[in-house]
Order: sequence, then structure tokens, then C-alpha cells
Amino acid sequence: MAVTNSSPVELAELGFSRLRADRERLDRIDRYMRGEHDGPYIPRSATEEYKLLAKRAISNWLPLLVKTPSQAMAVDGYRRSAGPDEATPEETPVEWRAWQDNRMDARQTPVHRAALTYGQAFATVLRDPTDPARPVIRGVSPRLMHASYEDPAADALPLWALQVETVPDAEGVEARAWLYDATHVYDFLVGGKGGPRFLASRPHGMGVCPVVRFAPDIDLEGRVTGVVEPMIPIQDRVNQTVFDLLVSQTFGSFKVRTISGMAPEFRRDPETGEILYDANGRPQVIPIQADASRFLVAPDADTKFSQLDETPLSGFLDAIELATKHLAALSQTPPHYLLGSMVNLSAEALAAAESALSRAVDEYKHSMGESWELVLFLCATVVGTEPDARAEVLWKDAESRSLAQTVDALGKAVQMLQVPARAMWSRIPGVTARDVEEWAQIQEADDPGLRMADAMASAVAPAPDTERLAGGSGE
Repeated sequence: MAVTNSSPVELAELGFSRLRADRERLDRIDRYMRGEHDGPYIPRSATEEYKLLAKRAISNWLPLLVKTPSQAMAVDGYRRSAGPDEATPEETPVEWRAWQDNRMDARQTPVHRAALTYGQAFATVLRDPTDPARPVIRGVSPRLMHASYEDPAADALPLWALQVETVPDAEGVEARAWLYDATHVYDFLVGGKGGPRFLASRPHGMGVCPVVRFAPDIDLEGRVTGVVEPMIPIQDRVNQTVFDLLVSQTFGSFKVRTISGMAPEFRRDPETGEILYDANGRPQVIPIQADASRFLVAPDADTKFSQLDETPLSGFLDAIELATKHLAALSQTPPHYLLGSMVNLSAEALAAAESALSRAVDEYKHSMGESWELVLFLCATVVGTEPDARAEVLWKDAESRSLAQTVDALGKAVQMLQVPARAMWSRIPGVTARDVEEWAQIQEADDPGLRMADAMASAVAPAPDTERLAGGSGE
């Protein structure tokens, strides 16, 4: 529940304390994403060789679980509720120009990945200090921002939010912070022993708290869950199994030959024939040279040669594959993305294998598309134009489909269903909004009707009076 009627200093202290309270969980997620996992179980008396194998056993699958859906999500256009579907460059909405000015084609990806990793991410929209009519969009990690809502599940914008430059590791160490509310941005130093220290404030002129949350998997109680945290136990299981595999491979994956009933040969003095002893008084044994090019011969008839079989590794490999399939099923990632087991799949089989991922991506697009629309709504407020609450962002089509099949289906829609051909351009895989704009200009320039109208206008227009232009009398 949000705290109201509190001073900015009290809100800054409250926000910083909540960031500290949630830091351990978020830092654990961040650590696993970077491959710094909890190590597999090893005995306390483990040697350096065992510890090295434990480090090598870390197999970090978690980044792939985040990258796979995020690579299928890219905002590629923006359409207002009024006006043509494909605008010319002169008619490009001011919100989309702000998007391009902020290089959001590239900067949207870290926002998507942070939202999928931690369960939520944020973006701020503020005025450029040097140009108040230019919006500045910045993504913010949830490790560095806390937002407070009256209704965490339903509210589009928070009542207030605190962003910190960093969360200090030690008590009493100060860090820069910014508090956003509906009217101002407050600068603070937080983390000190005396509480937050107020530095300055400035009005942002937005009328609302300029912080937008991206929460792709939020429930009715406002709780958020990312892709990574539920997968950590399975990731630990994979690491433990890989460690056991490496131990068995290192110490038991080869045959061991044994000899019983044969006394060893000792080194002797070449002159006296007496047995030689080492510094500890033990006889010096001549090592047995056992390799593929030698025979072992024993003078004693009771000597027995045998061997110990190697440890089979197939069980470990099956366990790793099973755990990987669990990762794929619970995260809705196609199994062949993790196992590399795709062999001669048809387009239909590939679409069926990726159906779960497509449904997950569609769900993420619905949620985060609303957030991006709200970001562009705030951009319109900064620019000074009338925001369009019914506008929508357009996502790039990243599904795996045959280009020939797609074009054939779009052509049939135009011919059989009388769908305008121009409306199908944006549905061709790989075509961007800029491509559609250029095609529209080319089509208008090559329109036969327009060329005929220009020709008729030229034929009807009277010829210029050359004599008058030359200064003659015309008689």
C-alpha cells in the first residue's frame, strides 16, 4: 500500500529502505544471470582438483531463457487511432520522432530483458534540460528503482518512485538518488547515518509521476515474477549433475588393470647385486611399464591379471538432458533451442515446436506494449501535442515462417478477401515501417492515374504568349 501525505525526505528514506530489503533477492538473480552460481556440493576435504571441477561444472542456461523471448520482441512502429495506417515522413507522429531521437530501437532491448529477468523494469520520461520540448527516455533496472502504487496491480503510473545511482554495500555510505512524484524531481543523498540529505528540486511539468513500469507477469496482488528465479533450482540441479559427470569422467572413465600374486622387482646395485633403498629406507621398486605395445610376464604361476571396468557416463548424460527438458518446459522455450536436436524439421513441425514460445511472446507483447504506449503518451505531453490514449505500438514480426508461404498467404488475402494490398506490406517478414513509407511514396509517384491527370492538365493549360514575354506588341 502506498504511503500518502509524506514529505519527500520521508519518501526517499522509505524507498531506499525497500530497495535494501529487496536487494538480496534481486542480486541473487543478477548473480545467476552472470554465471556466478552457488557451487555444487563437494566434501569439505575436497582437493584442489575437485574444486577446479566444481568451477568447470557451471553451465549457465539462464541467459538463453531470457534472450530467446526478448529477441522476438521489438517495437517497430507507432500508429495513432486517427490518420492513415502508413504515414509519410511529414506525418510521422511526434511521439515516434521522440522514440527515434532517443535511439529506442536499440535501447528497448535492455528494458525487455530486465523485465523478463527480474519480473519488472522501469522507464522514465523527462524533459531535456537544454530543450524543454524534447523528451528524454531512459530505462532503469529494478535493482536501482522502487515505485509505490495505490493499487500495484491496476495503476498505470506510480504515486512516487525513487531511483538510486547505486545501492551501497556498507552502512553509512551515501549514494545519489532522485525522487519522482506528480510535480517535481528531488535530488537526494541517501544511505548516510543521518538519513537522506536533500540537495535540490525542479518541476518536471508532467502532471503525473513520469515513471512507467514494465511487468510482463504480474498477478492481481501486484506481485511480479521473472523468468530466472523459478529456474534457479533446476539450474543448480544441472550444475550438480555436470559436476558428478566431470568427477566420473576424470577418475573413473577408463579401465584400470590390476595384478595380484606377483612380487615387484627392486632396483639392485649393478656391482654387488644388492637391493637399493631410498632415503626412507624402503626398497626402490622398478615401475611396471604397461601400455599397448608391451606384454606383462609374471614368473609366478599364481599371478592373476584382471581389470576394472570404467564408470558408464550415459546415466549422467540422460540426467542432464532431462533437467534441460524441464528448463525448456517450465520456461516455454523450444527444447531444440537448448538441446540442439533439430533434424530435418518441416515448417509445420517447426511452428508446432515453437508454439509455446509464440504464446509466451504474445502475452509479453500485450503487457509491455501498453507500457511503451504509455511512454509515448508521456512523450506527447512533453512535446506539447495532444496525446492519443488509443494509439498503439507495432511489433516487428519475428516468427519463423517461410517467406514464400507468407507472401502466398498475403496475396490470397488480397485477391480472395479483397484486403487492400497496401495493408499487407507491413506483414511481410523483415519489412520495417520505413520500408512501408518508402513504398507508399514510390507507389504515389508511379500512380498511372496521377500521371494521366498531370498530362491532361498540361494539355488544357494555355500556351505562354511568347511575343509578350519577349516584349513585342503582339500585332
